[in-house]
Amino acid sequence: MNRSLLLICGLLSISFVFCICAISNAEASPLQTGGQSTISPKAPTSSNSSQSPKTSKLPGRKDSRQQVPKPDRNRIGDGGGKRRKARKADGKKNSKIKVSSKLSSEIEDSPKKKKENRELKVQTERVDDIPLLIAAMEKMGVQHAIDRHISVQRHQRELSWGYTAVIWLAYILSEGDHRKVSVQEYIRGMQNTLSELTGMKIHELDFADDRLTHLVTYLSKKAYWEKIEKELSEHSIEAYDLPNETARVDATTVSGYHETVEGGIFQFGHSKDDPNRPQIKIMTGSLDPLGMPLATDVVSGEKADDGLYGPVIDRISSILNKEGVLYIGDCKLSSFENRVHIKGEKVKGHYLCPLPNTGKTPEKMKEWIDEGKHKDSRDELIKYTVKNKKGKEELKAKGYELEIDQTGEEDEKEISWKERVLIVKSPSHERQKVKGLEKRLKNAAEKLNKLTPPRGRGKRQITEESTLIEKGDAILKHHKVEGFLTYEYVKEVKTEEKYIGRGRGSDKREKRVEEKVRYQVTKVTRNEEKINEAIKTYGWKAYVTDVPKERLDFVGLVKSYRQQYSVERIFNRLKSRLHIAPLYVKRNDQTKGMTHFLTLGVRVYTLVEFVVRRSLKSSGEKLVGLHLENPKKATDIPTCERLLKAFSKITLTILDMGDKVLRHLPPLSQLQTNILRHLGLNPAVYENLEITQSRNLKTE
Repeated sequence: MNRSLLLICGLLSISFVFCICAISNAEASPLQTGGQSTISPKAPTSSNSSQSPKTSKLPGRKDSRQQVPKPDRNRIGDGGGKRRKARKADGKKNSKIKVSSKLSSEIEDSPKKKKENRELKVQTERVDDIPLLIAAMEKMGVQHAIDRHISVQRHQRELSWGYTAVIWLAYILSEGDHRKVSVQEYIRGMQNTLSELTGMKIHELDFADDRLTHLVTYLSKKAYWEKIEKELSEHSIEAYDLPNETARVDATTVSGYHETVEGGIFQFGHSKDDPNRPQIKIMTGSLDPLGMPLATDVVSGEKADDGLYGPVIDRISSILNKEGVLYIGDCKLSSFENRVHIKGEKVKGHYLCPLPNTGKTPEKMKEWIDEGKHKDSRDELIKYTVKNKKGKEELKAKGYELEIDQTGEEDEKEISWKERVLIVKSPSHERQKVKGLEKRLKNAAEKLNKLTPPRGRGKRQITEESTLIEKGDAILKHHKVEGFLTYEYVKEVKTEEKYIGRGRGSDKREKRVEEKVRYQVTKVTRNEEKINEAIKTYGWKAYVTDVPKERLDFVGLVKSYRQQYSVERIFNRLKSRLHIAPLYVKRNDQTKGMTHFLTLGVRVYTLVEFVVRRSLKSSGEKLVGLHLENPKKATDIPTCERLLKAFSKITLTILDMGDKVLRHLPPLSQLQTNILRHLGLNPAVYENLEITQSRNLKTE
């Protein structure tokens, strides 16, 4: 009974609450009792919809389909909400844009037209070092040289091969990426900047993968490449007044993940990088002292270096068009055929190179070293010293020289000349070789002792004498200590009696005797006598040259050869900055053409660096701010990599207002202006990007 009363009271309470809510809603309605309802002209007029209580609307309710227009907000040139939507859709990467006061005043003064609903489009382009690189390459004559020697096809796109190469090379030098597939996307976001820099309309299809492939194919052909290379070298030497008395020649290898096929350019050969992968070989001749490539050949990886020097030296000789050029190379240049070729009628040059430790040279070297020691005891050696950081004289090298007569034959003509042999000892080289020998001796002794471990679980024993000798000799050969270490070993035999057959042993069962043989290295001995004899020869080296003493004396020749690292910087930049390995091409012509193309990039690097350093040296100035880790550090020998990095994060902002296009570029810093001045470039290459363009708009 109590539960029923409680239920009835609850229902009555709920009904009372609903009645109160209905009355309050009726009182809040803005319509009067005698008012008439208004029907939207867009509302349905059918009888069913007007009479149905579910679809009928109260007179004071607002139709959801009848939107009330919002008041206009302050906009820039009738942009409003559409501008904000466009910014979200088109400028996701441009989340925050700083606009100068001058540019914002131009935006506010732009005319407003009611009939045209124009949108403000904002676009940004990362300019960075692209204007500098393109201007430098135009000054070098890259675009003109390629356009002059690569003909234009009938149905070719309007952009010439020269500008295609310049823009692509600028992208590679700036980004360090030589893949063809990534260029088109980059051009899509840089069309305004590139069009202003080149004065031509740039389209992303100008840099499609197939078009870049055609360009690389042209550069792989000998008829095109050698002419382009020669013209570029001659123009650079003349335009920048470069010295042309010394050239350096050297080779390197580049490994790749390519299949080796007969006649292919990727082949297995002697490699310092990775002998387990096929490789190509690059022979380069560079101009000293800046290290700019003059001539480059790309051949298959199995070829020897000796026969590659002649063709490159011939091309360098034709480029420099000068007799008496000094060609410096490593010991492979010192082959007698190469020396005769340099002295021949075609080249008429000089050479400087070390003698290899092959043939009759080791026998002569003993005599020369003994003579050098005798002269050293009497203090008769010529010394080459320099002042270190503390101002003290430091001995770099000492030695003597002798002169011999040489005779050779080329093209059935006999050639005779006087050859100077320099016997040089380097104390630093001696210390380095002694340190390396001690390290090799220590490692070899440890491996010999570990060759025969004690008995135990998991310890594999050597049971054959021939196996021990083979492994021991292999260790000595690997560490190059043959004759410097000897090892002694013993044969250990352990006998065990075992019952024949299965079952428990007894006195009556037959037994057999088993012998377990192992060899144990007992002692590793150093042959101190031979070690000391070898150490006495360390640091001595023989060089041959035919340069007259009036041109370069003993010290001058030693200094010249010690600058050989300049040609190594070419290979370092190819592999570390331009990332030539791995090559993202398969065909032989694409491999050769891409390698040629990347050496053009090394030309730009070395020339920019040399010109800035020479200008700083002549003016006595130093650049401050190139080192982020030490902003106050001043230097007069900056690298090209740091010079280009100083132009990073330069962004061009483009505002398209319909009737006008405004461009804003942040002002160049003092460091950037100084770099352009020392490079001989006008800051206008950047300033001209910030221009205003007007358009003729059609009125309705």
